[in-house]
Amino acid sequence: MLGGMNLGDMGKILEQLQGKAKEVEELSRNVQLTAKAGGGLVQLTANGLGEVIDLNIDDSLLSDKESLQILLISAMNEISQMVEENKKSQAMNMMGGLNPFK
Repeated sequence: MLGGMNLGDMGKILEQLQGKAKEVEELSRNVQLTAKAGGGLVQLTANGLGEVIDLNIDDSLLSDKESLQILLISAMNEISQMVEENKKSQAMNMMGGLNPFK
């Protein structure tokens, strides 16, 4: 026994974790996160898995490549942080719902 649990209990916990992980992935796929840069001149939307699902660029930036690049980088960095925060939040929620001592 490991810490008072037998291998059968550990197997049940692993099954619970796998089920929760699938739930979290599906929830994350449905979450939409939007980052804005330049006061909304660039808007980048991704799902909770980090997949970009939309990008809007104000027409005024199309003639200013350098500004566009800076704002795109800013929006991409912000969306990456938002995705990571979402993943951490989902993981904490997943772990909070598990009870290995049922």
